[in-house]
Amino acid sequence: MPKYADDVISETAATPGTTGHGRDYASEQRRWEERALRRALKRGERQEGFLTGSGIEVAPLYGPADLENHDPLSDEGFPGEMPFTRGVQTTMYRGRLWSIRQYAGYGTAGDANERFRFLLTHGQKGLSVAFDLPTQMGLDSDDPRAVGEVGQVGVAIDSVTDMVDLFDAIPLDAVSTSMTINAPAPVLVAMYIVAAERQGVPAEAVMGTAQNDVLKEYVARGTYIYPPRPSLRLAADLIAHCAKHAPKFNAISLSGYHIREAGSTAPQEMAFAVANACEYVAAVVERGVAVDDFAAKLSWIFNTHTDFFEEIAKYRALRRLWARLMTERFGATDPRSLMLRTHTQTGGSTLTAQQPENNIVRAAIQALAAVLGGVQSLALSCYDEALSIPTEKAQRIAVRTQQIIGEEIGVTNTVDPLGGSYFVEWLTDELERRATALLAEVDARGGAVACIESGWMQEQIQDEAYRAELAVVSGEKVVVGVNRYTESEEANPPVIFRTDDRAGKQQLERLQAHREQRDSTAVAATLERLQVVASGTDELMPAILDAVRADATLGEICGTLRDVFGEYQPPTTI
Repeated sequence: MPKYADDVISETAATPGTTGHGRDYASEQRRWEERALRRALKRGERQEGFLTGSGIEVAPLYGPADLENHDPLSDEGFPGEMPFTRGVQTTMYRGRLWSIRQYAGYGTAGDANERFRFLLTHGQKGLSVAFDLPTQMGLDSDDPRAVGEVGQVGVAIDSVTDMVDLFDAIPLDAVSTSMTINAPAPVLVAMYIVAAERQGVPAEAVMGTAQNDVLKEYVARGTYIYPPRPSLRLAADLIAHCAKHAPKFNAISLSGYHIREAGSTAPQEMAFAVANACEYVAAVVERGVAVDDFAAKLSWIFNTHTDFFEEIAKYRALRRLWARLMTERFGATDPRSLMLRTHTQTGGSTLTAQQPENNIVRAAIQALAAVLGGVQSLALSCYDEALSIPTEKAQRIAVRTQQIIGEEIGVTNTVDPLGGSYFVEWLTDELERRATALLAEVDARGGAVACIESGWMQEQIQDEAYRAELAVVSGEKVVVGVNRYTESEEANPPVIFRTDDRAGKQQLERLQAHREQRDSTAVAATLERLQVVASGTDELMPAILDAVRADATLGEICGTLRDVFGEYQPPTTI
């Protein structure tokens, strides 16, 4: 080691709180801030205060004095070690890049299968399935409520036959599939497992993830079916079943993503997602499953917005918050149970229909923030997604963007390259503090389900969404191409992908043929059995699997559960 480095270490050790050269950094920083303030007042700054996207005030400069109560060993540690602030793997992207995924699916199972193969041939390693709205609501394609929506915002899945065709020639023991499905998640996962069986792949070998985070539907997306408590029962039953019978499958992807899309701040996204997660963990433990027997398979999905450093700090704070919570509240001891492993998608709500090519830049910056934050899987919202289902060109650009970040610009060469940044460490601490305070308030109000039932959680998000929209309308928050720099250079409108009526008509024909070819007596028997189980307290997955194997449709299975559980009605006043 050079002599100068030895001198710095010895001087720093001998004079705590100094720079190592006898100077007090805190005093120097205060003097710098006074000088900077005088100059700013003289020249006039471009704005009075600077805030993160979540409204956290940002100081002009950060230094050691801002980390006075910060302990690098206990608060940051080392990558792959408790509290996982710096990453859940020891070598992170030096060992392996994140999983590249793109959200895809439209029309019939055959249409979506063709798009999946396109993505796999262009370098994507895993699939992420978008389902159409009727499927998300547990409705068959011929339900009167499905008119005009079949195959429009995702693929239509009515039966296990559709699921088999969706993954035709895609081996389900070699390709990991993420399914964005919530209220009917147990039924769709059952179809996925049975489709794998028909490929000759046992449940034990099936890889993938189901979102299955139905609690956030009540506060964010709105694709709920049953009231919160029976929905929690279904979600917990799926987690418990997979822990025992499909150990490679992640039975829930705890979602902050849609909470953020609904308008929350970053601390709200963190706190409300974690509060929902606590409800699921407690419910599975109540079923007699030890926390360390399933917690390692919990996965997450979060939303990466445009405030670059806030998003980086968010992932660092989330890992630390979860690790401490699992240890202190649930007594988890397996290091894998303490790891918050997350997929992220760049912010769909940040995309603009105006000057849509600007979205390529937005998604690239958001993706870079996610990578610097240490995520395990990543998908980019495509530049034309504010207009329609993404075109193949847009999805190819999104995949190439990830490959450029991973292969060209050097940010994957070292683990946690922004660790130790005064600003990043301060912001990490601040986000964790704010999220912890919100989580304590949820607990004081009786937990996530109680907060959903009362409408309190929805109200918090709606208030923040309103504040953010006002900031855009007033011009306080700049959105390039929308409220500033609005002149367009586009000579021609962008190409917009549209599904046609053919897909809907084909799906109705497929569904009719499916019903004609099955054993209707066997279907009726399994649905009757499911109704009996739902009326009691036994786990529901075995009965759901039996109904799927008998070729019952999604609408029939969910309809049977509706008859028992009823349908959710939101609070009339919030």
